[in-house]
Amino acid sequence: MRTEELTAQALEKVDFDKYLLANAVGKRAEEIANGASSVLDFDITGMKYTDVALQEIAEGKITVSLKG
Repeated sequence: MRTEELTAQALEKVDFDKYLLANAVGKRAEEIANGASSVLDFDITGMKYTDVALQEIAEGKITVSLKG
């Protein structure tokens, strides 16, 4: 899937809050970089951490919520 389509799908999951999405992708990418396992159903070898995080959010495998 193209990045634009994936981003649009992920934005739907966070009620079109691009700042919340950017923050969530950054935090999840950092977790993956520090050794967290991906929850995707395919091999992520060669993918950037941010792409993995965006894919996880777009597929609804990671729930993003606003704390506060």
